[in-house]
Amino acid sequence: MTVAELFAAHRLGLVRFAFLLVGDQETAEDVVQDAFAAVHRRWRRLADRDQLLPYLRTAVLNGCRAVHRRRAIARRFGIDREVPFWSAESSALLGETRREVFAAVRDLPRRRREAVVLRYYLDLSEAETAAVMGVSRGTVKSTTARALRTLAEKLEEGR
Repeated sequence: MTVAELFAAHRLGLVRFAFLLVGDQETAEDVVQDAFAAVHRRWRRLADRDQLLPYLRTAVLNGCRAVHRRRAIARRFGIDREVPFWSAESSALLGETRREVFAAVRDLPRRRREAVVLRYYLDLSEAETAAVMGVSRGTVKSTTARALRTLAEKLEEGR
């Protein structure tokens, strides 16, 4: 598989994944593009090309973490650029319940949000989620359980 084929097959899913973590389309696309650019730069040196998708997921996750770090630093200096989570088009297309769920996921602490998105949005196993996040399977289990409990409470409050 070439980088172009990998890009065509997985770009959209990775952008959706990044969008759920960073909250805006442009930044999500930039993060994914940076991950693919890194793969392209290292293409000749990559020995295990069967592991490119897990590598890309980890690169996208790390890119999203870097975005959150930069945003936190900017907030400390009084530069708080609140990114609109929903465009007019996406608001019109999604139902109220779905928007509530996405907003509740967005409001989760970083690690919980990452675990939920990897496990249930990307449908990764606990082992795959642990590998992408760089944590143990037990951490994925407990983090996901806490996230689901928080989501259930938050969505119950909204009713």
